[in-house]
Amino acid sequence: MLSLTYPFAKSFLEMAMGWVRVRDHDPQTRTQFGNASMMNVMNAERFGIAQLHQLRGRVGRGVRKSQCILVASSTSSLSRLKVLEKSSDGFYLANMDLLLRGPGDLLGKKQSGHLPEFPVARLEIHGNILQEAHMAALDGTQLQFKSVTVGKYLCAENGGGTIVVANRTSASGWETFKLWRINETNFHFRVFNKQFIGLDTNGNGIDIVAESNTPRSSETFEIVRNSNDLSRVRIKAPNGFFLQAKTEELVTADYEGATSWGDDDPSVFEMTIAGRMQGEFQVTNGYGPQKAPQVMRKHWSTYIVEDDFKFIAGNGLNAVRIPVGWWMASDPTPPAPYVGGSLRALDNAFTWAGYAFFPVPSDITISVTTSQDLTIMGGPVHNTPKKYGLKIIIDLHAAPGSQNGFEHSSSRDGSQEWGLTDDNIQQTVAVIDFLTARYARSPSLYAVELINEPLSPGASLKSANKYYKAGYDAVRKHSSTAYVVMSNRLGPMDPRELFPLASGLRGSVIDVHYYNLFSDIFNSMTVQQNIDFVYTNRSAQLNQITTSNGPLTFVGEWVAEWQVSGASKEDLQRFAKAQLEVYGRATFGWAYWTLKNVNNHWSLEWMIKNGYIKL
Repeated sequence: MLSLTYPFAKSFLEMAMGWVRVRDHDPQTRTQFGNASMMNVMNAERFGIAQLHQLRGRVGRGVRKSQCILVASSTSSLSRLKVLEKSSDGFYLANMDLLLRGPGDLLGKKQSGHLPEFPVARLEIHGNILQEAHMAALDGTQLQFKSVTVGKYLCAENGGGTIVVANRTSASGWETFKLWRINETNFHFRVFNKQFIGLDTNGNGIDIVAESNTPRSSETFEIVRNSNDLSRVRIKAPNGFFLQAKTEELVTADYEGATSWGDDDPSVFEMTIAGRMQGEFQVTNGYGPQKAPQVMRKHWSTYIVEDDFKFIAGNGLNAVRIPVGWWMASDPTPPAPYVGGSLRALDNAFTWAGYAFFPVPSDITISVTTSQDLTIMGGPVHNTPKKYGLKIIIDLHAAPGSQNGFEHSSSRDGSQEWGLTDDNIQQTVAVIDFLTARYARSPSLYAVELINEPLSPGASLKSANKYYKAGYDAVRKHSSTAYVVMSNRLGPMDPRELFPLASGLRGSVIDVHYYNLFSDIFNSMTVQQNIDFVYTNRSAQLNQITTSNGPLTFVGEWVAEWQVSGASKEDLQRFAKAQLEVYGRATFGWAYWTLKNVNNHWSLEWMIKNGYIKL
């Protein structure tokens, strides 16, 4: 409501004109009152920050001192509304709005929140990398190019293995090119069948084909953008000429000279970004070898610290599941583009969890004469007073080649290539061997999870079983007590498919992940339907894999987040409580994803501190 400061001698009609109803979709409707000096916005949580910023600009246009009062109907929105107290700078408010609500689904309909894969790089936090990378041209970015003269999309004919044409009226898989970033402007383009586009070096040298399985100099291209319209680009080939669509069936690299970027230039294409990836590969390769070490090491030293372990222990939790990448086994000099330092971060976690961890350089000879020393990597680890008494589950979250094609498994371009060869499986087993050997004698090591979320059918049951048996043996080579966790595959599979293997292995655990997300069945569920689903469906699913003489069961990931809009705090409390009750029946336990997150409901720390979850 908007009240005007007319003197009481004015007519009632004039006073009545001072009260208006502002619809939440039209914040400027009938609010042009030059002498208005006070505004009360009821149910302010229903408005966006930008809308509220516009509304308060409707008062204070006269000579009187003015006020805008925001009245909220719930306390959960106060942190967002208080942003408006701090600043009247529209740019600052826009950035804070993005930080608080998230960018939403860039390719879909959601206008807030984040994409579900919990990327390392976030638009609202790491926006600078997107700027530095020229409009988010990072590895795995999916691009589509439409010729302005032909009016059709570039396409790798048959998905790859032959020529590139410009004859598709709409774009899908064959018309989508995945970037492999070399630097800010130079890239390889990978097609649907995983070949790279390049010059036909066996022909006339100017035809564009998608035949090579390995990118070389002839498969290296530069994207040149129109500074006045970033969606318009030219693609410079390694021969120095630009690609042009001469006809729908003939795309060549022989156009030279400048351009006016007009619709009559066959070397100009309209570029659409059809998808992005923002995992650790994208972050490290995006920042490059000079800056990535600074960025990652700052992240490792500040994001999770000892106080977080104190918080975990102080709230009744007894273990942490720590995701790691396969390149950690090569620390401190992992293969490019990864950055050394992650192993030290894991060492710190073991120190904070239980006992100090001090590996002694292997070139120092030490005589171990007391049982109070723990020998790891050729040197003793001296016990110090116990800190927080937490156990650690090491989780191989990213395997070489990517076990699911997701950014959190550090896929470069969305491809899933783990488990396709014996060499790849043995490389992964070597990582497990390294990690177990390093931490086997630490009292804090509780379990080793051999791999996270392999995706079927790309990761076959045969490959998974072969790896799980070899990985189990690698753990047992160094520890007879650590549990060995085997993740159920995502995608089409039998929830008990690992039982024939795991039931015969002592200390084995089956890991399942339960989210009321990532499936259309949850899109229209109400609060109560979500809760009922946990008590009924999730309970039945957990019971199916829980047996008296089989492997233990572990709900290794869950979260108190859903697709319900406008849910109250009490609603979320009930949803979280239902999951705690059901998942608490898992014989090995549960783990919340995750301790900290920019999305409040994904952050266990925030949920506990704000009273949404009580343990």
